[in-house]
Amino acid sequence: MKIHEYQGKEILRKYGVTVPRGIPCLSVEEAVKAAETLGGPVWVVKAQIHAGGRGKGGGVKVAKSLEQVKEYADQILGMQLITHQTGPEGQKVRRLLIEEGADIKQELYVSLVTDRVTQRVVLMASSEGGMDIEEVAESHPEKIHSIAIDPVVGLTDAEAADIAAKIGVPAGSIPDAVTNLQGLYKAYWETDSSLAEINPLIVTGSGKIIALDAKFNFDANALFRQPEIVAYRDLDEEDPAEVEASKFDLAYISLDGNIGCLVNGAGLAMATMDTIKLFGGEPANFLDVGGGATAEKVTEAFKIMLKNPGLKAILVNIFGGIMRCDVIAEGVITASKAVSLQVPLVVRMKGTNEDLGKKMLADSGLPIIAADTMEDAAKSVVAAAAGK
Repeated sequence: MKIHEYQGKEILRKYGVTVPRGIPCLSVEEAVKAAETLGGPVWVVKAQIHAGGRGKGGGVKVAKSLEQVKEYADQILGMQLITHQTGPEGQKVRRLLIEEGADIKQELYVSLVTDRVTQRVVLMASSEGGMDIEEVAESHPEKIHSIAIDPVVGLTDAEAADIAAKIGVPAGSIPDAVTNLQGLYKAYWETDSSLAEINPLIVTGSGKIIALDAKFNFDANALFRQPEIVAYRDLDEEDPAEVEASKFDLAYISLDGNIGCLVNGAGLAMATMDTIKLFGGEPANFLDVGGGATAEKVTEAFKIMLKNPGLKAILVNIFGGIMRCDVIAEGVITASKAVSLQVPLVVRMKGTNEDLGKKMLADSGLPIIAADTMEDAAKSVVAAAAGK
């Protein structure tokens, strides 16, 4: 789960990290009023979407008058903002953050991620703030510093001070940097984050350390114990099909192809998509119905896939271990009739009650293409999608 920058800064503020004063807005009028409330000679008008690279895409503007605040807010609000993280279709801007200007002397980068190799939270930092960390890693890997943090001890003063010094924080500002880094670590740990990134973390002309941006991702499996984080969820920023799928406990991710995939088990789902691509097709989605799929869940899965106007065929690939093939067959038949299925449907099933499931499909009277192997299934659905 992702959240907006202004929400990330609310979290950072709770944990003692210094952030600029700012006010989120939903209209141009609110933006002007926010600037008046903040006061000062300079304001930053920031688009709020769940993607990085907003500045490069024209979603961040520095205003030096209330007239400019109004002008930039009017330009940005409602625009289809395209960045390297949104894809070519972009993301509509529905919210703004009006923030006080900052006296920037240095721009730094800091983030926390979970490293599966060391099984610890890792603090990454660089003197190259404001840049994409991937670019820094490629062109100047020596400028990225990291430390694996002992979960029993947490981020110590010495570790934080060492990292701060390595990325060029002035000696007089290191105590302030330590406070901010430890606050970031505590925020990451206590909110079940999977990513916490500040880019840039700045040093002002007076030596103060301020988080000028905030990006948080959260572990979806831990949201049950994070109601305050769940309250930050903005469904406008998420794929409507994925939101709908989550209501039925379906793991669904939209892709760019035209072959719908309905599979039980994430590993088999990935293998199914790979096999489709091997034979020249393109998957339209990742869809794992899980081990406890019911006829209702399969029906909803079909409905979600069929909302894709580019869908040309569907492949159902089931291994009946915990999930019985006859139950899936019942779901496929019910779903096909409920949605008046108009695209070719290829079904391959193996495992528990396989023969019964196949018989149910054969006796259904539906134009279902049966397949016995992964190869047969993939070839059949690719051909069907091509109209052959």
